[in-house]
Amino acid sequence: MYRAIYAVLLRRLPAEAAHRAGFWLIRAAAAVPGLAWGLRRALAPRDPALRVRALGLDFPGPLGLAAGFDKDGEGVIGLAALGFGFVEVGTVTAQPQPGNPKPRMFRFPAERALVNRMGFNNHGAAALAARLRALRARRGYHGRRGYRGRRGYRPIVGVNIGKTKVVPEEAAIADYVTSARLVADVADYVVVNVSSPNTPGLRDLQSADKLRPLLAAVRAALDQASPRRRVPLLVKIAPDLADADIDAVADLALELGLDGVIATNTTISRDGLGDSAAVADAGPGGLSGAPLKDRSLSVLRRLHARTGDRLVLIAAGGIETADDARDRLAAGATLLQAYTAFIYEGPGWPRRVQRGLAARIRAAEAV
Repeated sequence: MYRAIYAVLLRRLPAEAAHRAGFWLIRAAAAVPGLAWGLRRALAPRDPALRVRALGLDFPGPLGLAAGFDKDGEGVIGLAALGFGFVEVGTVTAQPQPGNPKPRMFRFPAERALVNRMGFNNHGAAALAARLRALRARRGYHGRRGYRGRRGYRPIVGVNIGKTKVVPEEAAIADYVTSARLVADVADYVVVNVSSPNTPGLRDLQSADKLRPLLAAVRAALDQASPRRRVPLLVKIAPDLADADIDAVADLALELGLDGVIATNTTISRDGLGDSAAVADAGPGGLSGAPLKDRSLSVLRRLHARTGDRLVLIAAGGIETADDARDRLAAGATLLQAYTAFIYEGPGWPRRVQRGLAARIRAAEAV
C-alpha cells in the first residue's frame, strides 16, 4: 500500500514536502486513541533473539531510526510504534535555526538514495527538551524503557546535538555544552554530531586536537546536569575520513571514556549516482542510502578492529535489508540505524527487517 501511495502521490511532491506529509500521517496516527498501542502490538520487535543490552539500556531490537527524520521530537511515539527499537531525534542546536534555503532535499529513486543539505533546521534544544519532558508526563508514558502493556510504554530516545550555524568555531564548545545541559535529563543517550557536511566548518571539528576538548566539555556538562544518572555519550563520524583519522577518533573515544561511535553520517561523495544532470541539479549536500553501504561498512570494520568490544558501535548508512543488518552486526556493530530505506520502503519496513534479522540469528544459532 505504501509503495502505491508513494508511486501515485509522494514521488510527485518535492522531497521535503513528501517527508513532511508522511511524518504528519505518522503523528496523526499516534494521536488516535488506542492506535499507537495497536501498532506496537502488531509491529514492535518481540523476538528475544533481537534484544540488545547496550549503553546501560535494554533495546527490544537493534534497529533504530537515525537522526534527521524527527529533528524536534514531535513523532517519537508514532515512530517507535512502527517497530524501531529506538529513536534518535535531532540534530538539534542550542539556538533555533531555519536551516538552509529550499530546495534542500533531493531523491534518487533508481539508486535508492537521498541528497540533503537541510542545515540542522530545528526549534532549538530548549524546545526539544520541553517537548520530551512533557511527553514523559503523559499518562501511560512511564518507566525508563520497554513495553509495559496497554497503558505504559516508553521508547528509548537518543538526542543528537550539533553546532548552531551562526556560532563561530571558537565558540563551538560552549554551543554544544549548552545543548548538552538542556537535554541531559530527557535523553537516554547523547550524540555529538561533528560530521554533517551541511554546516560550514563543522567537519573540521573531527580532527583529534579539536574533538578532544569538545567531547571532554560535553561529557562534563552531562555529568553536571545529570548527577544521578550517567548519560551515555557517543560521537558520529563521517564516512569521508581517511583511515588514519578514523583510528585517531577511535583512540580518542577510548581515551576519553566515550560510550560509543556512530558510523557513519552522510557522504560528500557522489559515487554510485548515475544521473549526472540530476546530481548537478541537487548541488552540494550529504548523500545517504544504498551508495553509502560499502564505505560505511568499511569504516565500521576499521573501528571495530581498533576498539574491539570496548565501545558500542552503531552502524548507519545504506542498511536496507535483513542481510545488511546481519552483516553490520557481524562486522562489530551492537546497534543499527537507518533513514533512507525507511523513506523509500515505508512504515512496514522496520518490522520486515527486524523479523528477517531474527530469522537469520536463529538460523545461525541452529548451525
